[in-house]
Amino acid sequence: MGAESSTTTEFPSRGKVMMSGLRSSAIVGLEIVLVVAAVWVLMWVLAKLWVVLLPILFAIILCTILWPPVRWMRQRGVPAAAASIVMMLVAVGVFAGVIGAIVPSIVDQAPDLANRATDGVKKLQDWIQGPPLNVQDEQLDNIVHTITQKLQSSSTTIAQGVFSGVGTATSALVTIFTTLVLVFFFLKDGPKFVPWLHRTLGRPSGLHVGEVLLRMWASLGGFIRTQALVSFVDAALIGVGLVILDVPLAGVLIVVTFLGGFIPIVGAFVAGALAVLIALVSNGLTSALILLGVILAVQQLEGNVLQPWLQSKSMDLHATIVLLSVTLGGTLFGITGAFLAVPAASAIAVVLRYLNEQIAARAGETLPPEGMPVTEQVGVPDEEPPPDTPAGAQPA
Repeated sequence: MGAESSTTTEFPSRGKVMMSGLRSSAIVGLEIVLVVAAVWVLMWVLAKLWVVLLPILFAIILCTILWPPVRWMRQRGVPAAAASIVMMLVAVGVFAGVIGAIVPSIVDQAPDLANRATDGVKKLQDWIQGPPLNVQDEQLDNIVHTITQKLQSSSTTIAQGVFSGVGTATSALVTIFTTLVLVFFFLKDGPKFVPWLHRTLGRPSGLHVGEVLLRMWASLGGFIRTQALVSFVDAALIGVGLVILDVPLAGVLIVVTFLGGFIPIVGAFVAGALAVLIALVSNGLTSALILLGVILAVQQLEGNVLQPWLQSKSMDLHATIVLLSVTLGGTLFGITGAFLAVPAASAIAVVLRYLNEQIAARAGETLPPEGMPVTEQVGVPDEEPPPDTPAGAQPA
């Protein structure tokens, strides 16, 4: 028992540790670059196919509104094609009725509103020339002259925009017709799509894709129906204020308020600002301030009562995400992008939540319910799901 034995632990050198971390960072960085490049290619392809994708997206959104009554009729023995056609005719009739109701008021009241707007501009000119601004006539004429020259120098661009507008109108008619055709087929044959995916993609891919699509459909349908209800309440309450204050084009403003509600945050602000501006031009400052108070009260009711109560059941998106989505969509694709921004963000959120569920299932974790804090129970699964069954889904 002579020699003393000592156990030594060999550690890697600092250089090896640093190189290992650098190598891992490089791999992760390269993977991020590849993912970004793949997303860029995907967006490029979607941009090239936008003329086809746009009517599909509009048709899906319309179907979320029309599907509940179509499903009700089909459950009572009405043929799928007949139920789809009936609901489409009802929707077109309602839309035509609304347009027919507001167009006469536009024709009747627009000239008077234009005259009052001219008077308002003259009052604004008098106010600018008075204290405290004291803008002289020569300065004001120079400003008007500069604006006129700018418009004249842009006449070519304006003319091109007119011809572009003609092409856009033609494209809009084609998009509307394509959307209506797609709505009919989606309502008629939509329930067959997920089973077809299961048969075509097989297990487990078909189950995963079908589950994600069903969740997207439920989230989108809940969002559209909730926004429709919230927009209807907003339009009704603000409409009462418009009628009592005798604001011109009240019917048009009610419709604009309703449609603006489908663009969260931004749409309500724009519609409210338009209503206050018309009230200011037509009825004066007092009427505009009263209407502003009514709109602010209604929006407070919407933001603090209706939205949290209804949206929590249909879509779990923070207001910051909603605002950023609308801003990004409006910047990239105009009014169409602003309208589709929140449904797109909701669909992306559904995919991310589903991926999180799958990652947790593969890691042997049990996710807490939405809104609950993470506790020690995470990581202890209650029972193992079948290997081909998506987490959170029922086995087929």
